[in-house]
Amino acid sequence: MKIDRIETIHLRFEYADGFLYAGGKCTARVTSLVLVHTDDGRTGVGAVYSHPGLVELVVKKQLEPLLVGDDPTDTETLWWKMYRLTRWYGRKGAAMSALGGIDTACWDLKGQAAGKPVWKLLGGSTPSCPAYASALLWKTPAELGEEAGTLIEKGFRRVKMRLGRGDDYDRPAVLAVRKAIGANNDVMCDGSMRYSLDAARELGKFLAEQRVFWFEEPFEPEAIDDYAALRGTIGIPLAAGENEFGLQGFRELLRAKAVDIVQPDVCRCGGLTEAKRTADLAREFGARVAPHTWSDAATVLANAHLVGSIDHGVTVEVDQTGNPFIEELLEEPLRVVDGRLQLSDAPGLGIRLKQSTLDRYRLSDPDTLPDGSYSDMVFGKKYLV
Repeated sequence: MKIDRIETIHLRFEYADGFLYAGGKCTARVTSLVLVHTDDGRTGVGAVYSHPGLVELVVKKQLEPLLVGDDPTDTETLWWKMYRLTRWYGRKGAAMSALGGIDTACWDLKGQAAGKPVWKLLGGSTPSCPAYASALLWKTPAELGEEAGTLIEKGFRRVKMRLGRGDDYDRPAVLAVRKAIGANNDVMCDGSMRYSLDAARELGKFLAEQRVFWFEEPFEPEAIDDYAALRGTIGIPLAAGENEFGLQGFRELLRAKAVDIVQPDVCRCGGLTEAKRTADLAREFGARVAPHTWSDAATVLANAHLVGSIDHGVTVEVDQTGNPFIEELLEEPLRVVDGRLQLSDAPGLGIRLKQSTLDRYRLSDPDTLPDGSYSDMVFGKKYLV
C-alpha cells in the first residue's frame, strides 16, 4: 500500500442565529477534512481545525508531493518526516494541525490494513468510551437548565457549560445546570480564559461546592504559572490543552504541574500520533486525558479511539450546538448510550462520510472566509469584542 494522492475538503456552515459566548457571537463554523488515497483503492480520513487556506497550503502545496509513494501505515516515520519538513515555520499552530490531519488519516489506513479498529490497534478492549455534551453557552439560567435537561435525555451523563461572564451570571448559571441535571450526573465548567488568578481561585471554590467535575481553561494558554498556582487549591481538577500544539506544549504544562487533565485534540495538536504521545506522557506525570473536540464528527471518533484505548482516558467532547459537521457528516451518526460514545468494530476509524453533507457545505475558496466569528477565528472588525 502506497500513498497515491491527498485530497482536502473544506467545509463551512453559517448559523441562522448563532450563540453568545466569551468571544462574542459565533456566526459560523468551519472544518477541513484530509483524505489520504492509496494505490490499492483505500481511503483514510483525518481532519484539521485551522484556517482552511493555511491547511490547503501546507497539505497540498508542500506535503502531498513529498509523501506520494510512501507507506501510510508507517505512521511514526511519516510523522517525523512531515514535522521536519514544516519545523522551520511550524512546531505549533496551523502547520502542526495540518500534518496531524494527514497523520490521523494514515492511522485510519493502518487500521484498515491490519483489519482492526484503531481503538483495538492501540490496545483497547471495549468498543465505546465516555462522552460528554458540550454546549450550554451564554443563556439565561432558566434556558441553561432546560437545555441541560434535554442533553441528559439524549443519553449524556456529563455536560459542559461556558462561564466567564462575571459573578452575577456565572454562579446562578452553575446552580441552574446543577439543579437540572441532578446529583447523579456531572457538569464541567469552561472558564474561556477570562479570569485573574484571584478570581479563578474564588470561583473555583464555589465550583467545588457544586461538585463540578473540572474547571477548564480559566487562563490563557501562556499563563502556565497561574495554572500551577491554582492547581490543588480549589478542590476540583484543573483542565487545559485545547490551545496547545505538539508534545512540547503539553510537556511544559505537565512539568510545571499546571493541570490535572490534559486536553489534546487530534485535529489541532499534531494528529493521533502526537495525541498518543501526549497521553503516554500524561500517564508518567499522573495526569488524565480528556481530548477537546469542537469541529467535526471525524475528529470526535479519532479522539474517542484514543480515549477508549487508555485507562487514564476520562471522556471525549461532543459538540451539541447544532453543528452539522457533528450531526450530519457521517453516514452512521455518532451514538451516545448511557453516557458512552459507541465505537465501531470496522477496521480503521470506522468513518464513512456523507456525500450530501460534503456537497452542501463545501467551501469553494479556502483562502477567503466570509467575515464572521468562527468561534476561534474572527474576520471583520464588527465581529471583534
